[in-house]
Amino acid sequence: MKDYGKLISVKRQSVSTPNNLVDNGQAVFGTFDKEFERMDLISLKNPVSRLYPNFLNKLRLTLWEATEVHLDNGVLLAVVCDMGIFGMTLNVFYDKRTKKVYSWSYNLASSKTTIAPNLINGSIAEAHTKNSSIQYINHFEVGKCALTGNSKSDKAGNLAYEFALERVSLPSIVSIPFGDNKPLYSQKDLFKVKGYVEFNGERFEANDTTTAIIDDHRGYYPYRQHYDWLTTMGRPEIGGKCQYFAFNLTRNQSINQEEYNENLIWFEGKTSLLPPVKFKHDETGDVWTVKDEHDMVNITYNIADRFKMVVHPLVLRIDYFVTFGEIKGYIRDLAGKKYLLDGMMGIGEDKTLRF
Repeated sequence: MKDYGKLISVKRQSVSTPNNLVDNGQAVFGTFDKEFERMDLISLKNPVSRLYPNFLNKLRLTLWEATEVHLDNGVLLAVVCDMGIFGMTLNVFYDKRTKKVYSWSYNLASSKTTIAPNLINGSIAEAHTKNSSIQYINHFEVGKCALTGNSKSDKAGNLAYEFALERVSLPSIVSIPFGDNKPLYSQKDLFKVKGYVEFNGERFEANDTTTAIIDDHRGYYPYRQHYDWLTTMGRPEIGGKCQYFAFNLTRNQSINQEEYNENLIWFEGKTSLLPPVKFKHDETGDVWTVKDEHDMVNITYNIADRFKMVVHPLVLRIDYFVTFGEIKGYIRDLAGKKYLLDGMMGIGEDKTLRF
């Protein structure tokens, strides 16, 4: 049998997390085993370019904390985002029964958007507008997080939720170079869930199959940026019993995809790394294929509906799509074992920015 472990760079193996993501103005790159206490990305030296003044770093720094919660009959996406110039609350709810997306998106001043300095000791990420509110209370040092929020609009109606999340696997923590000193940091974790969503008077309760992924994301993107992302999560039968399971697949602007990526499978209590992947979209944009070069990932993703944010004022361009649909195909762990994915729920992003 092929030794899949030899396909993964040693730099993808987790090492001890330093105290700070920034060391004397330089970003620390790699894969890490626990949360950072400090992430002083504003203090980086020339992360944008040598011609861009450091005192303007905040205007180019992208920050967000986001969660996808997969319930029996729906999927919730809850995002607090700070783009440096403005902040945003974004809630998206996908009704699996009707295969329809509902969304609530509100902008606010960057100064009124709070992104937690780290994910430990009760740090808070939150944003509040007249029509929306999202708050995270982070205790990742003990594998826990509390999420509450609500939104309303004339078009989509009313949404409210309250969740307690508890980690069930190992974290995925990476700092990926987009340039010499241009980092993209991401921590993603798989959780079991207690709580509920209320959508237009209907209550969707979490149960022992409900799963969630939190993505804490911070970094400096290029002026022209693009990435594709796909995930699934659930509690299928593995090895004769129901176990928590998920994967994360991303293709972004890493300058070295082999050594710096965030592709992996989450199992209950452990992870298995994956190599770089490539995304291909068909002409309609409704069918994606995601594959690697070693037959560890072979997935077809059929999109049922999507949230769209398309904005093209002057030199700014935003083409942002959050997609929901069904996955077919398989994925392999480092031992070569194949996991069939047919029928699992897919959540994806296709994002292009000129910003």
